Amino acid sequence: MIAAVALTIVLGLVYPLAMTGIAQVVWPDKADGDPTLVARDYSEDASLFQSRPSVTEYAADATFFNNQGPNQEELSDQLAGYMHDYLEREQPFTPDLVAADVPPDAVTTSASGIDPHISFENAEIQANRVAEEHGLPLEQVLALVDDATSRPLLGLGGPKSVNVVKLNDALEAQR
Repeated sequence: MIAAVALTIVLGLVYPLAMTGIAQVVWPDKADGDPTLVARDYSEDASLFQSRPSVTEYAADATFFNNQGPNQEELSDQLAGYMHDYLEREQPFTPDLVAADVPPDAVTTSASGIDPHISFENAEIQANRVAEEHGLPLEQVLALVDDATSRPLLGLGGPKSVNVVKLNDALEAQR
């Protein structure tokens, strides 16, 4: 009993506080987190790249995943709504885009609801609209996409992904 209480105090209180204090001293600009790792809602601004849909409305203090299975009608309706929103936008991402060409991450939420990453394919689809909205050459917008792209380690870690927050910040810096 004494060991459990002592370990709880040391490992649950003393150690985390010590590590937080050390981090604040050694890395003061990084210790409080990176705001580019939390997605934002850009749905009101057609000139920016759009994040994945979020069941948490992009609230970092209330993250949770969509706890629905593939056979539930509610999830099917939700995905159909996201697909409709993606394809039927006032300013389409890409002219003549069909559902079969929409990447899965464009119509599914992330596990946390605040993941700022989209697939490289999703960013490429959106690049046409963004370039037109900003009056920039498509090649320039695609170069910004490329700069915000994370590549898999040694080509083995999975698909390329794009941090939408970093990408939109770079896009806004072009103005």
